[in-house]
Amino acid sequence: MSQPPEFEIPENVRDFAEKSVDQAKDAYSQLMDATKKAQDVVAKSSEVMTSGAKELNEKALGFAMDNMDASFKLAGQLVSAKDLQEALEIQSKFARKQMESYTEQTKEISNLMASAAKKAQPK
Repeated sequence: MSQPPEFEIPENVRDFAEKSVDQAKDAYSQLMDATKKAQDVVAKSSEVMTSGAKELNEKALGFAMDNMDASFKLAGQLVSAKDLQEALEIQSKFARKQMESYTEQTKEISNLMASAAKKAQPK
């Protein structure tokens, strides 16, 4: 069986992709800053938000930020890949790591919800 021909990604394409990822990351950072500020305003102005709901909201926002950061890191690694094989290895490693992260995040959210429900029950 013969080896498939190697496909090398041209340097100028990798540079362009890297710049695009940087620009997207900057835009995302600005969006997250605005989201945090809006969340703070809502949390401070609303007395209806219980501590459990607030904690759950903050945890979910933190997870979203962590997952986006991981995705931007992946994008940076992918644009630096020299060939398709390296890109596939990077993607595969990322997918495994993210599944582990999602599992942990789900456990944390479930524990927070159970704790909040327990606290909300009348005594």
